[in-house]
Amino acid sequence: MTVTREDFEEAIAAYWGVKETQNQLSAVREKVGAGTAGSVRGGKHFDAIATLLAKFFVEAGYPSGSIRVTVSQGLELPGYYRPQKRWDIIVAYGNVLVAAFELKALGGPSFGNNYNNRVEEALGSAVDFRRAVLADSYLGEKPWLGYFFIMQDELGSRSEVRLNKGAFPVETIWQGASYQKRFAIFCERLMAENLYDAVCYVTSSAHNPRPVELVESLDWRHFSAAINARITYLSELGIPGDSGALSI
Repeated sequence: MTVTREDFEEAIAAYWGVKETQNQLSAVREKVGAGTAGSVRGGKHFDAIATLLAKFFVEAGYPSGSIRVTVSQGLELPGYYRPQKRWDIIVAYGNVLVAAFELKALGGPSFGNNYNNRVEEALGSAVDFRRAVLADSYLGEKPWLGYFFIMQDELGSRSEVRLNKGAFPVETIWQGASYQKRFAIFCERLMAENLYDAVCYVTSSAHNPRPVELVESLDWRHFSAAINARITYLSELGIPGDSGALSI
């Protein structure tokens, strides 16, 4: 099995409850212990997407115990400004944090209610984590972070958002930007600042679940290539090895 574009589109459709994922993903879900609906940290809607991402590492030969997608498996990682933060997917082998993923979404009808929360969550999680790395909380190979975001596609997310008049002028790039455009800018800047190693940003809806990728550098092709590059890099270092190392 390989992770395909079709798998990705099926997982997005499953997020909206439109259809089940392909049968082969069920085997992955069983292997990593995510067989119970709603057991994945991201919530029931994110089950298929979490399983899809886990598939990369199952296919690369990582033992099931190293791939964590449920709360019972322990999804907390050390922080710096707080003791721990719970991520949505963790792949850990020996003393190496192979990958950690955050899965988030923003839906309507009132996009403004949670827009700032989503921005602050992503920023806070990454800054806290990166500072913990500098404080030697992770002693193996440099850890890798991925961020996966779905924006509900509807008129409210596509329309221009009015800016309030403040004490200082807002950067020109934000003028006339919709919530979809705002989040595209945000995700591009997350990557530019190296806060996340890979970001996938799509818009979609229950009415039309086929994902739309507004920014090429944030599309599924680039995201999956980054995951495979991480796997290849560690493989060249003998990870995962044949020694049966336990995950942290």
